[in-house]
Parts: sequence; C-alpha cells; structure tokens
Amino acid sequence: MNIVIYGTGGVGGYFGARLVQAGNNVTFIARGKHLEEIKEHGLQLKSSKGDYLVYPAKATSNISEIAAIDLILVCVKTWQLADVAQLIKPVLNEDTMVISLLNGVENEQVLCSIIDKKHVLGGLCKVVSKIADFGLITHMSYEPTIVFGELSNQRTNRALQLEKTFLYAGITVRLAENIQKEIWIKFLYISTISALGALTKSSVGEMIASPQIKKMMLQTAEEIVAVAKAKGIDLPKNIIEVQFQIIENQPYDTTSSLHRDMMEGKPTELEAQNGTIVNLGLALGIPTPVNALIYYSLLPQEHKARAVNL
Repeated sequence: MNIVIYGTGGVGGYFGARLVQAGNNVTFIARGKHLEEIKEHGLQLKSSKGDYLVYPAKATSNISEIAAIDLILVCVKTWQLADVAQLIKPVLNEDTMVISLLNGVENEQVLCSIIDKKHVLGGLCKVVSKIADFGLITHMSYEPTIVFGELSNQRTNRALQLEKTFLYAGITVRLAENIQKEIWIKFLYISTISALGALTKSSVGEMIASPQIKKMMLQTAEEIVAVAKAKGIDLPKNIIEVQFQIIENQPYDTTSSLHRDMMEGKPTELEAQNGTIVNLGLALGIPTPVNALIYYSLLPQEHKARAVNL
C-alpha cells in the first residue's frame, strides 16, 4: 500500500517502521531536525520486538508532494488534528482512507467536519513509545496494537484488506465490531493515568502504590464511565476493573505522552482528555469533580506552554 504517516513521533514512527519493514511504500511527515535526521540517516526503531532501520526513508514536511495515497495514519497530537485535516484534504483521492490513532473521543467528528466522511475510519492504538532522539524511536512497553473500524461498524472490503496489511506487518490488530466503544475504552485508560500523572509528577507505578492517588484514579475512571453512559456508549460492567488490571501490569516507571509533554513544557492533550470529560459532563448534567480538579489545576501550565510554543 501507499501509506502516509502524518506525524513521526512515538506512535507514527513505530507503526510506520513496521509497515515499511513489511514492504509497504511509506512516506513519513515530520519537521525540523527530526526530519533532517530521517532524510540523512533514516528512521531508527529500537524495540524489544526487534530493532529496524528505515533507510533510505521517504520523508517530507509537505504532504502535497505525495500522490495516489491509499492510507493516511494521523499520528499528531489531538490539538493539531483540525489543521492537519485541512492539509490532507487536497491530496485525497476517491479511495484514500484516513485513520486517526490519536487519544480522545472526538477525533472522527473533527475529521468528518473537514473532509468527506467516506474517507474516515475510526481508530486507536496502544503502545508506549517516544522520540528518544532525532531520527530515533524507542518502544518502551505494551504490545503495539491498532484497533480500527468503519464508522458504520460494517466489515467492508477495504477494512478487511487493511486488517491483512497490518497483520502482515506484524502489528497486533483488531477490526472492531463497535469502534466507538473501543475508542471510549482506550480513552478511559489513558485519561485515568495521563493528566493525574502529570499533576502528581508520578509514574503509573508510583500512583498505584499510593492509596490516596489510586483512589483519585478510580474516581476519575468512574466519572468517565458515567459520561460515556450518558452519551449512549455501552461499556462493559467490569470495564474499570479490567482497565486497572492493565494499568497495574505496566512497568513501574511508565508515564504517558501527556505527562512527558507537560514536564517538558510542551502543549499537551489535556483538553482532549480530562477537559473533554469536564465539558461533556457540564453539557450532560453529569458531575465530574475529580476530572475538573485535575483539569483546572493543570490548565494554567497548559496555557503557558501554548503561549510559548504556538
């Protein structure tokens, strides 16, 4: 397939490298010194599942240079999604698929408000990885997984073919029966650990080890489930228990990308995670006091980061 990875960070870098390794024609969208290093020396992936060097690597900062695209995997940050959708709109052909692998529960709505809905499939990923240096992606933990599906939840030919493409690349993949439910389950996991980790400056292991912080995590999750239920999302009854089993099995020092970005003074996905729960709670009449505490406590730092970086 002719694939574009829009955003060559921890997520895009990992999955893009595996797709190249399987023989796909992949172009990486990157910028600055990261782009320069990828062009000159390739994209290096370090992973317990096997290292791989993409060399030579196709990379650019301008998607308009690429033609006949079959699939665009959007792997930027949620706050960049609307701008990216505007940039990809002119290069879409009749059959181009667009999948967001971003955190958050409103990404498909954002995409469909800018590009034709026929291009958009729902998606999410599960992986703990990061840019360790310019041109270097490190996969730290979690079985790298992509879950995706048509917004109609139909098993279309294009979805089935794409499932085969991911499987052939050695990526754990699931064609979802209900992609909206899957997106909310991932959202529950990431929004339970990310911003609270940033607020407490603690790893996942440190938070779980503290009875007081673990209680806040549980309250955060309970509020998210209540909002999901009000939105008509039918999550499993034991979903919080299941997610906490996953959280507790993560390496002690695990941190989220939101946590790391905030510690580095970068703009984060705070608005798309806990901020979304607070805003949906207000709209639906669902109390979200713990999410609100986390969100509003971090919001001044988020505003400072955006003023400096945007």
